Amino acid sequence: MPPNLPFHISYFFIELTMEPNCVQFLHNKTILVTGASGFLAKVFVEKILRVQPNVKKLYLLVRAPTKESAMQRLRIEVLEKDLFRVLKKDLGDENLNKFVSEKVVPVPGDISMDDLGVDDFDLRQQMWEHIDVVVNVAGNTNFDERYDIALGINTFGALNVLNFAKNCVKPQLLLHVSTAYVCGEKSGLLLEKSLETLNGNGKLDINAEMELMRRTLKELHNRDCSEDETADSLKDLGMKRLIRARLHGWPNTYVFTKAMGEMLLGDNRGSMPLVIVRPSMITSTFSEPFPGWIEGLRTIDSVIVAYGKGKLKCFLGDPNSVFDLIPVDMVANAMVVAAAAHKGDPEAHMVYHVGSSCQNPFILRQLPEFAARYFRKNPLIGRDGSPVVVSHFTILSTMARFTLFVTLCYKLPLQLLWLINVIYPRRYGDKYEELDRKIRLVMRMIELYKPYVLFKGIFDDINSQRLRLERKEELFNFDPKCIDWEDYMINTHIPGVITHVLKK
Repeated sequence: MPPNLPFHISYFFIELTMEPNCVQFLHNKTILVTGASGFLAKVFVEKILRVQPNVKKLYLLVRAPTKESAMQRLRIEVLEKDLFRVLKKDLGDENLNKFVSEKVVPVPGDISMDDLGVDDFDLRQQMWEHIDVVVNVAGNTNFDERYDIALGINTFGALNVLNFAKNCVKPQLLLHVSTAYVCGEKSGLLLEKSLETLNGNGKLDINAEMELMRRTLKELHNRDCSEDETADSLKDLGMKRLIRARLHGWPNTYVFTKAMGEMLLGDNRGSMPLVIVRPSMITSTFSEPFPGWIEGLRTIDSVIVAYGKGKLKCFLGDPNSVFDLIPVDMVANAMVVAAAAHKGDPEAHMVYHVGSSCQNPFILRQLPEFAARYFRKNPLIGRDGSPVVVSHFTILSTMARFTLFVTLCYKLPLQLLWLINVIYPRRYGDKYEELDRKIRLVMRMIELYKPYVLFKGIFDDINSQRLRLERKEELFNFDPKCIDWEDYMINTHIPGVITHVLKK
């Protein structure tokens, strides 16, 4: 084993010799990762630290006021997570702390600001001098976020990251993580191609969107609005702009602002090598560092958990439609492989769909089937201490059917409760308000998720397939064909959600 691998155990070197391409690409690299406290970014960082101990530096950008608070946040929200238990087991506490202190540099900042909000002049100069690769994983994923926040992070934040990368002395690549759903609500085979900016003639004008947001903020400030009033007004603005976004095919503020971010990168990249990775719906780890790790409830997990708790009887969706799922470790692997393939190529402007719908589709009707089989064998425990018995789960294929179901089963009984409350004042007042609020919340969530559960598109992955064929590396597998969905959902994903989310 080479002498320049201090305190690291032998399997690191074995992996280095087995997988020369990507692991050697990471050797002695200095990498900036934005959004470092996010789900995907954690898995990406863990993978690099685990397979390449000779990475030079990882600058990890997190929102924090000082370097000390950034380091504290990284430790609590990233390094102390169960995700890092394999690395911790292999190195031990003392060596892991030493390793992290040598390799990881916490960077307090904010991608919605110029220079990524890195106020420390010396740190900023040091980053520009040494960074080889910039990986932008930061993003706001709320479907109905305040417009200024979503625009600042997802759209102009992407441009700020590009400008920061351009200031680097030796930038080899900007890798930007977007979402496959920037395609909007299109159907059929959706190609891996860059988005074109729509300007003028009543179409989308990105700078006009920013100017509108700035004028709105100024008006709210001049009116001396409270924080709550400002937040409500900007959410309303987001909904109004959403109506405009839908004219161009984008269903919510999230994908609208992510699409504009991609457009800005394409228009302004110059000679910067640019790779855009578009994952579909990200799920728990398939195999690395161990199967089933997940953080928070992802897109489908709220449905799974609600069903397991006996609170969900029906769901909107086309039973025969494809639900494009992809494990998070496969997305992280694809990011490394794509970066290694295009480093230093000024002509590079590549888009990669990382999903499963083209190669190994997961059909929506399988979700309640797998969930029922799991929870009948492994029931959750209710508040009364007894096992929750799950019932039949109905998938309603159209919004009209779903609305009718909710009306007959919930809204009409609620109106009866309202009538009783009128006849007998305050008898069921609290109960009525609670149920009415829950129904409105459900309908709001259905409206937000409708574009995904009724989605008719298939994400072409010819670029990703070519990348897999050209760079066959077991250590960086992202081939969805190897996933047995039945086994993965029942024995890996759902148990992972229960273990790492519900029991936390």
